[in-house]
Amino acid sequence: MTVLLITLAVFALVMLVMSVGVLLSGRCLRGSCGGPAVLDGDGEPITCATCPNRERLLEEVRQHALEAAAEQAAP
Repeated sequence: MTVLLITLAVFALVMLVMSVGVLLSGRCLRGSCGGPAVLDGDGEPITCATCPNRERLLEEVRQHALEAAAEQAAP
């Protein structure tokens, strides 16, 4: 029984540390279905309108798309 309680305590501690890391990272939470590169029908990235980092994230997606297009165009 002691081993079970120690194991549960270790798992709880690990989850606590991971959640603090997510809170301190300052990033917006995103769904796992495709990540940040999910695009709508017009080719625009789908992001949460209330995200405080929206403009920075959109710029990162645009920059990544430009770099990918440049790599494909290069011989």
